[in-house]
Amino acid sequence: MGAGLSVAREAQDSGPDAIKALIAAEIAGFHGGGQAGRITLAEFRAALMEPEAVSVQFSGGLVGECWAVTRANGPYRVVFMPAAGYFSLCVEGPFGPLDIGVHGKAIDCFGSV
Repeated sequence: MGAGLSVAREAQDSGPDAIKALIAAEIAGFHGGGQAGRITLAEFRAALMEPEAVSVQFSGGLVGECWAVTRANGPYRVVFMPAAGYFSLCVEGPFGPLDIGVHGKAIDCFGSV
């Protein structure tokens, strides 16, 4: 876990390249097991996009600058939260992405829906 944490810290201070490196490390180390894990990984890869700056709404009316890393999967998308150093599952709302409190690794966030 040490190497992944190191990449996450770099991604906090860097832009798209560091975020893509973090995702690549997750994919390389993914051991989802079984058919469901293989399907989740394939769908995650298909949904990936170049990191794109987005404003995300958080509870309490706070707005944070994040990076969208997947295309919308129905009403959901995965974003990287640089201030926290990890990913979040967001739901698309009328005013943009809304954090719904599902945080962690990108693949895990994506696979939770």
